[in-house]
Amino acid sequence: MSLRGLFKLLLWPLLVCLLAACAEGQLALHVAKQMQRATAEKPSASAGVYKVGKPYQVKGVWYYPAENGDYNKTGIASWYGEKFHGRRTANGEIYDMNALTAAHKTLPMPVRVRVTNLDNGRSLVLKVNDRGPFVNGRIIDVSRRAAQLLGFQKQGTAKVRVAILDQGKPLVIAKKAVTPVEQKTALPALPRGDVTTQTLAPPPGTKQAGAQPTGNNGTVRIANAAPIGTAPLAPAQVVQQPVAPASIFIQAGAFALAENASKLRARLYFVGSSEITNVFIKGQEMFRVRLGPLSSVEAADKILQQVMATGVRNAQIVIE
Repeated sequence: MSLRGLFKLLLWPLLVCLLAACAEGQLALHVAKQMQRATAEKPSASAGVYKVGKPYQVKGVWYYPAENGDYNKTGIASWYGEKFHGRRTANGEIYDMNALTAAHKTLPMPVRVRVTNLDNGRSLVLKVNDRGPFVNGRIIDVSRRAAQLLGFQKQGTAKVRVAILDQGKPLVIAKKAVTPVEQKTALPALPRGDVTTQTLAPPPGTKQAGAQPTGNNGTVRIANAAPIGTAPLAPAQVVQQPVAPASIFIQAGAFALAENASKLRARLYFVGSSEITNVFIKGQEMFRVRLGPLSSVEAADKILQQVMATGVRNAQIVIE
């Protein structure tokens, strides 16, 4: 064989190897790009930001978001679940119906609130990270998981108190590295007091991991319980406390002048029986026009619609 023929014989395998390597490289590059694109498109549950938001309008009603460290109100709670599961919330997080979150019309996001079911005394700390509910008479929309723990998933609604726990935008705390010398000289951590707990039965269709001790101080810790086929959830702490019976009213308006309250009461004569009560708010006497007490949330919804049909757009459901 000539030298030229030998050269061709050795060159062909080399070219084949180079082409194969190039193809593998192109394939690897393509896979990397696909993974990068999928990662970019996949929503991140931690992508939420602190947000107050501008005034907005829904169904002809204006809402004015604001920081309110004194927020403490009663009203009707509802819950939302599978239809919105996996969607973006108003502050950019991903709604998880099995997480302890809630939607509110005006509070900043995220902030923590304590929601207390006034029918059974259960209360739970939730994170507000969404807007809603845009239904007359509802003050908060909680996740399905929260509704289960508060004990009103089956009923759909509950009389609740919502109290804010955070005072505004969370502070950013810088973390300082601890040196070996500081570790040796640091004081030991204070011992934590014993926490007695009580186990609540898991909601239907859930699996439970680990039994919990029982106590009598009113604190209830829910063991890890998650819908079948999902990862176990972190324990949720529910506080159980005695509550006085709560009644439902429709507050049509509140006025500084008794004359204006009387005019509104006369306007609502054909809707139902109402009364005027006076109350002092920050030293100012106010005259409230209310209908009730009403027997149920359904009855309150019906009366509220009738009141609003007369043109009283600021009427609301109140719990006392």
